[in-house]
Amino acid sequence: MLETDTKKWSGILVYLECYNGKLHPSSEELIGEAVRLAETSGDAIYATGIGQKMEQIQEMLEGYPVKKVYLYEAKDEYESSLYTEIMTQCIETIKPAIVLVGGTYEGRSLAPGLAVRFRTGLTADCTGLTIDEEGNLVQSRPAFGGNIMADIVTQFTRPQFATVRPGVMQKAEKDHRIVTEYITEKIEKTRKEIEVISSKAEAVEKGIADEKILVVAGRGVKKKEDLDMLRELAELLGGTLASSRALVEKGWMLPKEQIGLSGNTVSPDYMITCGVSGTVQFMAGMKHTKNIIAINEDQEARIFEIAHYPIVGDLYKIVPELIRRSEEHTSELQSHHDLVCRLLLEKK
Repeated sequence: MLETDTKKWSGILVYLECYNGKLHPSSEELIGEAVRLAETSGDAIYATGIGQKMEQIQEMLEGYPVKKVYLYEAKDEYESSLYTEIMTQCIETIKPAIVLVGGTYEGRSLAPGLAVRFRTGLTADCTGLTIDEEGNLVQSRPAFGGNIMADIVTQFTRPQFATVRPGVMQKAEKDHRIVTEYITEKIEKTRKEIEVISSKAEAVEKGIADEKILVVAGRGVKKKEDLDMLRELAELLGGTLASSRALVEKGWMLPKEQIGLSGNTVSPDYMITCGVSGTVQFMAGMKHTKNIIAINEDQEARIFEIAHYPIVGDLYKIVPELIRRSEEHTSELQSHHDLVCRLLLEKK
């Protein structure tokens, strides 16, 4: 299936991850990214979903600016060889120049197999996508332990496959005046070789990626016991304590509490970082945070480059003061949102 004539391929195809009539949030984020890319390339946007209760998936897609959606009703949930075969046939029909897949367990299983089928390139865990002057997809991701950002281009073969971590991109806006063509098909065959005794949707347990307010502990925290102070602040604000990779490596925090490309991608309304320097790997996992309050003694810390509210100072002096003010205002304010806003206004 090696294709060297790139001009024969056009359009952007989004793989929709479907689970029992529900759409994984990463799929909607990929549609948003496809819309943004199409503004540069002028390509049409397509989508493909495989699973059960696909009529519910169609309802969820209404209003998204997708030209054509291929929905395959399968008897079973994700099964690698079957899904790869269906997607291969769909891609051969559409001939998209770009295929976007979520960087989930399912996506990380499916995308490599498809790239092998088409003998083309795949860039995993992208944090940025752009179109260059020649119409190629420029796929950006951290490399060498997050110390640099690498731009990768699949120049001579198509399609160009990229997986994108959930939470990195923004969802598209819906416009219910848009008319989308839906093509549905029932898949009767199956290649299941393993009986599924029970299944659980990814990310059923609520984690830091679902939180609206996060307090983040970084390398500037001197002792494990000091985390209790930051956890108290997080609880007063109605949020959760999270961590940079440095404290996970020390064994002070759990991997599920880590922010960054090797941890979780988050986009809370508010984030207060305490002693976080701001590595590329960390910032790529939280770049869509709406309000970033950074506390660090080092005024040259990289985190200040993206912080909306930079505070140069000792976290051991600032955090206790924030806790005191939080306790004073908790009873008089209507929401945790109001409380964080009050703290920001009084931060000096």
